[in-house]
Amino acid sequence: MFIVHVFIHVKAEFADAFREATLENARQSIQEPGVARFDVLQQQDDPTRFVLVEVYRTPADPGRHKETAHYARWRDAVSHMMAEPRHAIKYDNLFPNDGGWG
Repeated sequence: MFIVHVFIHVKAEFADAFREATLENARQSIQEPGVARFDVLQQQDDPTRFVLVEVYRTPADPGRHKETAHYARWRDAVSHMMAEPRHAIKYDNLFPNDGGWG
């Protein structure tokens, strides 16, 4: 598995709209064959901060995800909502083994 954590900070006035747009993107993303998980997390003590936990089956699948229409809609819808540029950290899976993902 290939795991990406995307850290996002949005402007306070857009927290609700960002959450809704991102949940819709996640609902579509988990339908992709290369996506094992797509978690959307909102920080408890600062609701303007989010983390996306994206678990892909292969290192090529994030690129395929970014070619989808739903990703393009999300990217365009939320670009003006950012308080700062989003950033990602990529991880290799150690546990559970690849068979342990949904």
